[in-house]
Amino acid sequence: MCSNYQPVTSMERRMTFFGAESNPNLDPSPAEIYPLGLAPFIRRAEDGSGNRVVEQSVFGMIASFATEIAYGRKTYNARSETVDQLTTYKTPWAKGRRRIILVEAIFEPCYETGRAVRWRKLLRPPMSP
Repeated sequence: MCSNYQPVTSMERRMTFFGAESNPNLDPSPAEIYPLGLAPFIRRAEDGSGNRVVEQSVFGMIASFATEIAYGRKTYNARSETVDQLTTYKTPWAKGRRRIILVEAIFEPCYETGRAVRWRKLLRPPMSP
């Protein structure tokens, strides 16, 4: 599973693909996001209007029982088969606390050569910014 990715940084792309308004006051996203790094995410607007907004948050789930923030390095990937059963994800899942991660490309190991080689996988066709 991927442990880092390139975020969608274009405000136009965020609106086109996700219908989410970007906050111009957000810090610029780094070129790559790693667990526990600050990253752009989309969530539902607070007022219940159904609108989506872009905010920055930590990449990785920090469970309520975690004693240190480093716990988020173990929880950046969840499986759809168990997300409603595992202690870390169970309560947020039941309460509808979900976010969309804005991803241009992910980095995965490629083992075609017999060794793990870092490989960038583009998740959508290129589009002009």
